[in-house]
Amino acid sequence: MLDTALLAKIAEQMMSSNTVEVNGKPTPVSRTSKNRFRTLAFTMEGREYQAIEQNAEKPSRWGQLAREGHRVVQIKDRGTNRFVAVVVDGEVTVYGAGHGRKH
Repeated sequence: MLDTALLAKIAEQMMSSNTVEVNGKPTPVSRTSKNRFRTLAFTMEGREYQAIEQNAEKPSRWGQLAREGHRVVQIKDRGTNRFVAVVVDGEVTVYGAGHGRKH
């Protein structure tokens, strides 16, 4: 089970600061090499995750929201290399079984 409150906190800090506090320690926000999107690697409940700022040029609904000025952050499980959640303006949607669950 994902800690959705922590995901929302990480996403908000990542989009507004150069450092995010994760598990009590400051973690630097970096940028992707090609498009310079904000990104952050972190560990939660023993698993490694990557938070990535949404590419506004993507034709998905998440890209559309980013184009409209919303703060959209995708969360990827680094072990499975699959996206597990998205955070839009602090609201977390967990992916799974074809249906997202909002928290």
